[in-house]
Amino acid sequence: MGQAIWDYFHNENPEDLQTETSISELDELPVEYLFRDFKSMNIIERKALQASSGKVLDVGAGAGSHSLYLQNERNLNVTALDISPKSVEVCKLRGIKQAVVENILNFSGETYDTILLLMNGTGIFQSLKVIDIYLQKLHSLLNKNGQILIDSTDIIYMFDVDKDGGVYIPAEGYYGELDYIVHYKDQSEDPIKWLYLDFNTLKNAVENNGFIIEKVVQDEYSYLAKLTKKN
Repeated sequence: MGQAIWDYFHNENPEDLQTETSISELDELPVEYLFRDFKSMNIIERKALQASSGKVLDVGAGAGSHSLYLQNERNLNVTALDISPKSVEVCKLRGIKQAVVENILNFSGETYDTILLLMNGTGIFQSLKVIDIYLQKLHSLLNKNGQILIDSTDIIYMFDVDKDGGVYIPAEGYYGELDYIVHYKDQSEDPIKWLYLDFNTLKNAVENNGFIIEKVVQDEYSYLAKLTKKN
């Protein structure tokens, strides 16, 4: 994905990305979508950006579209964080003042008033087996009265339904734990673990890790949640 972002920004023969999961076939992801402006974002993204305040950490910033809006239109102090060096370089070239290449689990040094995890932000948690590690890390990066704004999708709709309304889901594990693969030009990333969460499962996990949660907005099967620290 970082290579696609780099090629698009530098106009070096960019092509659309292709994505697939362990339960879905190849799907096209136009790379220009990663460079969209505020007006082109969905309701969940717009709500999250409008609710952001103070010092902001944008986790999984990609091409930096969320960070750029917060910095230039909201005049907020924002840090764009991504594991892709090419993505972070493009963030800097687009004018983002603070952009860092790092895995969230290894990132430290400051605390934030708002932490953003958008475009299925729960994906970075990988699986329910390790979600506590990520939530504790986020807890440590959040100021006392800060907020985490995170979105996800309940993918139950992707499974077959029987005539009585029952859903055929895997017998083992949680149905939102998927393998996610990105293809670009003639290259393919190794499969990564990616986690889609229904709201109640996310609620149980965050409440076990010192957070209070509220649903900010629901858009069909997707939602935006706000996490704050328990007193």
